[in-house]
Amino acid sequence: MERFGKFVSLDAEGIHFIFHLAKAGWLRYTEQPSQTQLRMGGSNIAARIGFTKSDGSTHVGVDLTEAGTKKSLAVYVVRRPLDVPGIATLGPDPLSPAFTEETLAGILSTNAHQIKGVLRSQGVIAGIGNAYSDEILHAARISPFAIAKSLDKDTTRVLYESIESVLGAAVAAAVGKASSELKDTKRNTMRVHGRAASLAPRAGPRSARCPLPTRHCSIALAARQTERSSQTVERRGS
Repeated sequence: MERFGKFVSLDAEGIHFIFHLAKAGWLRYTEQPSQTQLRMGGSNIAARIGFTKSDGSTHVGVDLTEAGTKKSLAVYVVRRPLDVPGIATLGPDPLSPAFTEETLAGILSTNAHQIKGVLRSQGVIAGIGNAYSDEILHAARISPFAIAKSLDKDTTRVLYESIESVLGAAVAAAVGKASSELKDTKRNTMRVHGRAASLAPRAGPRSARCPLPTRHCSIALAARQTERSSQTVERRGS
């Protein structure tokens, strides 16, 4: 099994079964795959594949589920992972040893987009996405609206360290967990993503507390909270 950004590839002697799960999707692995023919629409199983030995006996199997209302599971069978368009256009993987502070600096130096969008773009940096971009920016204390190429050397270093620490901690937290525990594990390690209500002021209607687009709400509120805390410390020290 090999990962390319958010794509996962299973190599069956040169034939690659590659998938990109939907938001509410899961992979179920079994060493005793069901021989029952899959009836589409009868469950949340969207695809089933069995891998067989040379003698024809089924060796292992996987089911891909899609429980969400938005159906966006992608499945490919190819000879080379790079034959998948989404993989061919991926940016560097931040968990790769080849992804260095210099790599990040080079990406940011000419990018005139907001840093939140840069971190989410799979064609720029592979695999971070929406939730972890919130967590990374919060850890680095960088506004999601900051322009990427405006970040100075020190800020870029802090951002790089936050990418490494946040993603590294997420991987470490997931290792050894049963699939039934993974969602709660991810949710419990999130400091800002999906926690807009707890970060916002308690008074006032929800729309007044968070007038920003939903995808930016949590991290922007956290940034404001951090800024207010810093101002309080400065006033106390003056």
